[in-house]
Parts: sequence; C-alpha cells; structure tokens
Amino acid sequence: MTYIEILGRRSEILKRNISHLMLKKNRCGLGGQESNLYQSMIKELHQNEYQLNAVRNQSN
Repeated sequence: MTYIEILGRRSEILKRNISHLMLKKNRCGLGGQESNLYQSMIKELHQNEYQLNAVRNQSN
C-alpha cells in the first residue's frame, strides 16, 4: 500500500466516523467527551486532507 492510499483510506474512515457522530449530534446531542472527540476528528480529517493534497502535488 502506498502512502497516498493509506492517507485516502484514513480519510474514508474519519469521514465515516464523523458522519456517525454528526447523526447522533443531530438526533440527541453529544456529551462533553463525545463533542471533544468530534472536534478532534474534524481537525484530524483536515490535517489528513492537507497531507494528501501535498503528497499528490509533489508527485506531479
């Protein structure tokens, strides 16, 4: 597996986990710990997407 594939897979997993938390947030709200987890996942997704784009631009 290449680094780009790993970053892509990680993005998919983060997006799926974020969507589950988003549904729960809309349905019944999140607790304090869940809210912190949600925010950290979003930050991690943004960092991952930035790294993915940087690696793709370097390979071109």
